[in-house]
Amino acid sequence: MFNGIIFHQGKVAKIIKRSKGINIFIKSNLKLNSKDIGVSIACDGVCLTLISLKKKLMEFYLSNETIKRSKFHFLNINDLINLELPLKYGQKISGHICQGHVDTTGKIINIKKIDKSFLFDFEINKKERDNLIEKASISINGISLTISKVTRTGFQIWVIPHTIKLTNLSTLKKNNLVNIEIDILSKYVRNYFYEKK
Repeated sequence: MFNGIIFHQGKVAKIIKRSKGINIFIKSNLKLNSKDIGVSIACDGVCLTLISLKKKLMEFYLSNETIKRSKFHFLNINDLINLELPLKYGQKISGHICQGHVDTTGKIINIKKIDKSFLFDFEINKKERDNLIEKASISINGISLTISKVTRTGFQIWVIPHTIKLTNLSTLKKNNLVNIEIDILSKYVRNYFYEKK
């Protein structure tokens, strides 16, 4: 479980393609050691299991299911990845509860700088649009953000300079894909009332 507050990033150093998945290697300054093998780490919002660690190079395995639901199908060497370690008991939750179970990808259709902040406009598929609620939380590349407006094709978010500085949102451009996890509470509530019909 994570809370979508990003303090660390890593860079993709190596990708090994397999018939039914891929292994990715991310270099970062996360303070980890061999005892952390098996821990879950959110990589651009996707909960992955650390399977090896050598000289700050973390290795993860991604199944085809994970690749299909995320932007990792288009992963490249040197891509910057937002990283978050799992929450610890008693830790403050500054964002919202994120499971690391990415629902879909979204495409950036516009980025506008207004004063010192940025307005991002995303397009997502119809199925996930039905789960969007204005002012609800949403995870974009593992970052806890707030939906400012639900649009005909997706949604908009405002991003402050501090968040831009600490995350890979600063590297994104129009037509880039992002990983999206819809707020679990909104999904459960919608599913509850849908089942009641």
